[in-house]
Amino acid sequence: MPHRHRPVIARIGAIVTVAAIMSALVVPSATAGSFAITLGKVAGGLQALTQITNAGDGSGRLFAVEKRGTIRVIDNGAVQPGYFMDIRSLVAESGERGLLGLAFHPDFASNRRLFVYYTRNGGDIVVERYTTNAARTNVDESSGRYVLRIEHSNQTNHNGGGMAFGPSGYLFIAVGDGGGSGDPGNDAQEKSSTLLGKVLRINIDGTGSGAYDRYSVPASNPFAGPTKGRGEIWAYGLRNPWRISFDRGTGKLFIADVGQNRYEEVDREPAGFGGGRNYGWNAMEGSHCYKPSKCPLAGDTLPIVEYSHANGNCSITGGYVYRGSAYPNLVGQYVFADYCSGRIWTVSHGGSSKTLRANTSANITSFGEGEGGELYAATSSGVVYRVRAP
Repeated sequence: MPHRHRPVIARIGAIVTVAAIMSALVVPSATAGSFAITLGKVAGGLQALTQITNAGDGSGRLFAVEKRGTIRVIDNGAVQPGYFMDIRSLVAESGERGLLGLAFHPDFASNRRLFVYYTRNGGDIVVERYTTNAARTNVDESSGRYVLRIEHSNQTNHNGGGMAFGPSGYLFIAVGDGGGSGDPGNDAQEKSSTLLGKVLRINIDGTGSGAYDRYSVPASNPFAGPTKGRGEIWAYGLRNPWRISFDRGTGKLFIADVGQNRYEEVDREPAGFGGGRNYGWNAMEGSHCYKPSKCPLAGDTLPIVEYSHANGNCSITGGYVYRGSAYPNLVGQYVFADYCSGRIWTVSHGGSSKTLRANTSANITSFGEGEGGELYAATSSGVVYRVRAP
């Protein structure tokens, strides 16, 4: 498949210009009455980044996830020496593979547990639970316990990688469709035999046991019990969901799904929703028909926002609804970007119209929240920025 149509992680190793590591990157949007987002450099010198997040433990630290299989700590703007975690021996990082996700347990401050999502040697997707030392300064790498393994060995792309704990305490996991142009196995629409092309919801404090079953399926999941489908599935019909997040103000779930040839999309679920939505892939690409033989697709939920591959756009990087205190104009706005063009948009947490806020030269691979709700952006060149607004 042409390089420009491949989702964001395929480009993490790309060389970027010097401008991409400057302390501020922005050309303001020309939209009348709007404000501009700028990026202020926080830290650099890291390896290709796939995520930036916080632990929710009151430490104020940021955790920078490096594709190769390592996690670094940023404290008060300084990258700390050594690694918070190093599982390079377990991680396959060719193509779009690598260490792709990190989620801290809501009770991390007391139980010291965290979860990582990576592709292992051979290509399969693994979600694994680890525990830190008593001081929570580094991970005990002998503490790893498999939570979930998903077969993904034929293609190197469309691995997904986003994880987030929802308001109910369940872990949501975003999984790609298995790769290959057009989802040749129809995995995104298949609910009974595969977890590929889905958002999953599991209870990691459940009673499951065994090498690959250290979780339980919430009884309230849409396909749990006698309903036809894998019980772990929360939503389906997704190509390569590259970042999911919950609005900490409303509880709404946002899903950014990377498109095939023409369109990128943002999907949104209301708080308290019961799950089970079909987001349309591989019949639909955004709100447009991709496979005419399957259209119209009954029950397809259309995105709230989409954008085309015109003018250098190619791959969405999902973000967060801003709930910080430093930038009042940004409060309630979902912030997202395109990896290739460097454009940054916002859409109101309840709206359906996007506004261009910046044209940057940064290859943004992920957004992340600090403990207080301030937003950060991570790049393929190993730079972390703070997202700023008037």
